[in-house]
Amino acid sequence: MDRRRFIQSGSAAAALGALPLSSRAQARPKDVLVVGNEFGPNSLDIHTVGANRASYGVSWICYDRLMSYGRKTLPDGRVVYDRNKLEPELAESWQMAPDGGSVTFKLRKNAKFHDGTPVTAKDVKWSFDRAVTVGGFPTFQMAAGSLEKPEQFVVVDDHTFTVKFLRKDKLTMNDLAVPVPSIFNSELVKKNATAADPWGLAWTRNNTAGGGAYKVEAFRPGQEIVYVRYDDWKSGPLPKLRRIVQREVPNAGNRRALLVKGDIDITYDLPPKDFSELSKEGAAVKVSSTPIENAMFYLGMNTTKAPFDNPKVRQAVALALPYDKLYDNALYGRAIKLYGAPSNKVSSTAWPQPTGYKTDLAKAKALMAEAGAGAGFETTLSFDLGSGTISEPMAILIQESLGAIGIKTQINKIPGATWRAALLKKDMPLIINRFGGWLDFPEYFFFWCYHGQNAVFNTMSYQNARLDKIITNARFAESKTLYDSFVKDMVQIAFDEVPRVPLFQPTMDVAMQKDVQGYMYWFHLQPDYRQLSKA
Repeated sequence: MDRRRFIQSGSAAAALGALPLSSRAQARPKDVLVVGNEFGPNSLDIHTVGANRASYGVSWICYDRLMSYGRKTLPDGRVVYDRNKLEPELAESWQMAPDGGSVTFKLRKNAKFHDGTPVTAKDVKWSFDRAVTVGGFPTFQMAAGSLEKPEQFVVVDDHTFTVKFLRKDKLTMNDLAVPVPSIFNSELVKKNATAADPWGLAWTRNNTAGGGAYKVEAFRPGQEIVYVRYDDWKSGPLPKLRRIVQREVPNAGNRRALLVKGDIDITYDLPPKDFSELSKEGAAVKVSSTPIENAMFYLGMNTTKAPFDNPKVRQAVALALPYDKLYDNALYGRAIKLYGAPSNKVSSTAWPQPTGYKTDLAKAKALMAEAGAGAGFETTLSFDLGSGTISEPMAILIQESLGAIGIKTQINKIPGATWRAALLKKDMPLIINRFGGWLDFPEYFFFWCYHGQNAVFNTMSYQNARLDKIITNARFAESKTLYDSFVKDMVQIAFDEVPRVPLFQPTMDVAMQKDVQGYMYWFHLQPDYRQLSKA
């Protein structure tokens, strides 16, 4: 599916606005939103080990950051965030030092945490110190913008805070506006910390300590999370929604039925088939579809485990995959193809971009023989049940196709709540996964997914010192000519070595009642409830 078809889908969705709204949706108070999703947050703190994607949404609305992103309207009328426009949130202003070596933020003097405690620069420093110290995902994320040491973060006075730059890095300011550098009520967390857990991670997993637009009223993991508006929020316009009930409804058919009946207002993880049908069949809902930038579905191979440590075996797998069947029967055309280019030679800096791989079982078998694996082997193919509506049919089709070249796979379904923890172990030989980079830059994606630092999202445990150097050079290149050359080189290595096989660039599909207004696409793929309203 190309971008024009996505736009047409959005236009069809807009036409649904003329249809009558469900009586159940009409009866619900206009300041209450009911959400139905396949899975909810497994943690209230994005800094905790294994926090899942739904946890990003908690951070986004229950905590403030110094800055956020602006918005822009696309030609088809869809509203999306603007990566090139930073706007005030907790910080009302900021100024770069004349020598470009630091940035100083002025905090809002009337900002308070949910318990009424004033927000100060000491809280900002403590929060940033925490993010760069706890390790794992938050620390890697901060490092992506060269935010690496507590010494970089300086309290000038109660409402003035400075970030010192380690180096010139175009990602630093953008990185301050993602969910990880959230501002915690430091004294509250300290009261609930222990000697063994000085940053209070065990407590914040089930409790919030923020000052964002919403508070958590109830958190029942595996069932629901309930948010209520924080009426003393000062970092933006007060949201119109007073209460948000986000329920977990694992069965996709049930979620669709609840939406159509009006029992829920919005859902954003239905199977592609359902989104495709809802955008065409004239149901009293509207569907928004946006290609997810810097993202892909992929098949990852653990390069530390034989025989996937052999590039020829990995190339054979890439040639054995049933790409078109996956596109038609698992994605239902709601994705952009990342395969079937005229060749595997990289000529563009675009990312993601299609590889030259396509289904060719004869070539795949020949490569298996060259690799000494002509007799085949057995392995395990794992996927996240939290995205099972797409990943499970993909797994079945891949299992069948790999069997044709002698690779027998046993499918391993891992619950969504423990998927991130399973990735951290780095012991799964073959996985179906999806990754989207928050910052829309190729080198950011590669920093997370291919660099030898072996971050959680380098799910293949891929190590290549030459590629590491190229990624670093691309991050800090000041010449566009050099930058373009570095990007092409790193993409070429990824295609040749193929530790992960790109499959599709996914879409962010959201179905909602026609009276839900203000939805916009965000890089973290969670609705910003602060912006939603009901007409």
